[in-house]
Amino acid sequence: MPSNQELDQKNALLEQFRETRSRTLELVKTLEKDDFVVQTASFMSPPKWHIGHVSWIYEAIMSKLEKNYEFYSKEFSEYLNSYYQQFGVPHDKGLRGVVSRPTVDQIFQYFNTINQRVERFIESKNLSSDEIRLIVMGFHHECQHQELLVYDLQHLLAEQYHPVKKNKISKQINPEKKSVRIKGGLYTMGYNGNDFCYDIELPEHKSYLNDFKMDVFPITNQEYLKFVEDGGYETYKFWLSDGWEKVKENDWKAPMYWEKINDEWNVRDFLGIRKINPNEPVCHVSYYEADAYCKWAGKRLPTEAEWEKAACWNEEKNEKTIYPWGNDKPTNEKCNLLESYFWGCSEIGTYPNSSSQHGCQQMIGDVWEWTSSEFTGYPGFKSGFDEYNDKWFTNQKVLRGGSFATPEMSIRGSYRNFFRLDERWLFSGFRCAEDI
Repeated sequence: MPSNQELDQKNALLEQFRETRSRTLELVKTLEKDDFVVQTASFMSPPKWHIGHVSWIYEAIMSKLEKNYEFYSKEFSEYLNSYYQQFGVPHDKGLRGVVSRPTVDQIFQYFNTINQRVERFIESKNLSSDEIRLIVMGFHHECQHQELLVYDLQHLLAEQYHPVKKNKISKQINPEKKSVRIKGGLYTMGYNGNDFCYDIELPEHKSYLNDFKMDVFPITNQEYLKFVEDGGYETYKFWLSDGWEKVKENDWKAPMYWEKINDEWNVRDFLGIRKINPNEPVCHVSYYEADAYCKWAGKRLPTEAEWEKAACWNEEKNEKTIYPWGNDKPTNEKCNLLESYFWGCSEIGTYPNSSSQHGCQQMIGDVWEWTSSEFTGYPGFKSGFDEYNDKWFTNQKVLRGGSFATPEMSIRGSYRNFFRLDERWLFSGFRCAEDI
């Protein structure tokens, strides 16, 4: 008989699983059936695929924990496998939208069947801490795909998407834009809590920093517009060579989703086709664009160690916290994440009471922030799941902080996101740093 502690643990796992699965269904609840199968670009995936893939990953996990596990369907596995060579040759990502079978109805039946399998699996096993960790990783993987699904829904539908919940974003009086000075020295970076984190957030290790300055806020649309209007996209000297090639090749003239109407810049997103809000963090910029702006402004992007220290180090108490405001979990009063249901960025200055000890604001939520750091393993890195993170240790940059599409349960100050330098359909922005 399982002990009361084991029963409580199982119940907590089941509750977290059900909550995560419900949130996935909520994101697609208002879609028309035709919406589920469309792939509008090679970098996005049709909603049908996301619904199936987040279910398939639980099969991949159960197959590692149960020797004789039988996958639901070879056909489903071939289509829903993203990049795991250990489970066979993955389907071409750019062709996910040309597949009519499995059908949308079959994918939802699969979703429900895997729900039942996972719940039975959790209820019937005496799970070790390592096995629990793998299952919880499945929850967090699903959170990642919830965010990716939101990126894809914006590309697919924009203002035609009607979320189940939508809250109004409040206006702010223009706060003072400034930078703060942060002391250097040895800083121990990486996750230092007791809850779940990814293998790439470990181990904690020392990094030496010089004194530096960090912007209090992310760069706003108003600030970035000055770069655009000053010929930033026509002036090669601000750009890395590869970045300048991308500008010319793709005819970039402004951030993704910006468009000129009657000689005035507008944006098309979940909130509609609207004039650029000068006080929102700039969004949908690539690493190349963030880096070019910094060079134009005479500043630079922070390293991820600088970003983490600015966000999570309490100089007075000589301790590191999980979040900029401390160790309490995120809430709607502290930051703009998926559960805020704003479907867009909040204006800078919205969360003055959740700033870091150094005074930096909105370091969690709104937009992921590019850093200058290459995505690679920390010294002493050990993989926690084959082919999950470490296979991407090349040609990618680290982003920190989460976005308005990041679920609350999956973000913390040490979380390391990573994307290629030219990608910009994600909700990405940046803040500047300076040497002292």
